Formats: sequence, C-alpha cells, structure tokens
Amino acid sequence: MKKRKVVLASSSPRRRDLLDLIGIKHDVRPADIDESMRAGERASDYAERLAREKAEAIGDDSSDIVIGADTVVVIDGRVLGKPVNEQQASAMLESLGGRTHTVVTAIAIVADGRTSSGVEQVTVTFRALTADEISSYVATGEPMDKAGAYGIQGFGATLVERIEGDYFAVMGLPLVRLVRLLAERGIHYDFGKGVQT
Repeated sequence: MKKRKVVLASSSPRRRDLLDLIGIKHDVRPADIDESMRAGERASDYAERLAREKAEAIGDDSSDIVIGADTVVVIDGRVLGKPVNEQQASAMLESLGGRTHTVVTAIAIVADGRTSSGVEQVTVTFRALTADEISSYVATGEPMDKAGAYGIQGFGATLVERIEGDYFAVMGLPLVRLVRLLAERGIHYDFGKGVQT
C-alpha cells in the first residue's frame, strides 16, 4: 500500500490537532467558500453541504485525500455559527446556559474525484450560567472562533454538564466517522501510520 497526502480544507486548529492525535499527517489548505445558509435549509443539510463544498473546492484538481468539515450548534430550531462580536457571543451563551442543544458536525472526503460525506449529531447540556460567568468566559477570547461561542476542549469544558454522542464531533471532527468514510473508499487507516491506499 502506498501513502497518499492528506489535505485538511480548514484552518481550524482543533481539526489539525485531532488529525495529529490519531497520527494522520496532513497539509492545511483552507477552502474559501460562501458559508451563507440557504432559505429553508435544515441544519444537518447545511453543515453537510459546507463540508462537501470545502473538500471539493480543494480536491477538484488533486490526487490527494481532502477532508472538509463544518460544525453548527442548534437550539430552539436556530442555527448558531461563530459569533461576529462579543455581544453576540454573550447572547449565544445566555441562550445555551442551563439547557440542552444539538451540535451538528458534517465531514466530507474527496478522493479520486468522488466525494463521500456524513453527519454526526451530538446532544450537549450546559449547566446554568451567571451573567458574570458568561462575561468572564467571553473575555478569554475563546468563544470568538467557535460555533455556538464555546470550545469543549478549552475553558468551555467547565460549561458542559453532559454530552451524548461523539465528543470529537463537538470539537469539530468526528474521528470514527472519518475512518469509516475512508474505509468505504478503500483508504485504510493504520494505527500510528496514518492512511494508506
């Protein structure tokens, strides 16, 4: 089996860290796409479309294995992306405090000119949050580049009371789903050696 180059179509440091965690060496080539949500689009369809578009934007003219992913947070039927400012981050956290929401993470791979994708949905429950706690957390800057304005792998871990589903999907890259998608395409993940075809 020969090794193939893996490319991550994302600038997310969390996704880079997760690929490093499981020993998949990769290049980073962020995709530049329009991430606007379409009218009437369901959260899972939206996340999967963006994951596919990111991977395809980089993988169209490549023999590499390209990974795209997208994460959104859903509460009360509303999709929460990344906050645009601290006020929006605070409002998002206020809406999540003491409640249960859904994290939707889609992943797509492009290899040999074909795209495969899937979606993980995880239920996350926050503890109750005071206004001071929200203000203090936002002041760390951590919420600003994350869907739903929190990072479960950082200070945000102290906000989460319960999680049902794939923890790594909440971080932004469902690793079990990734390995399954690769296997479906005949790409073998080897522990400690990355991917081989």
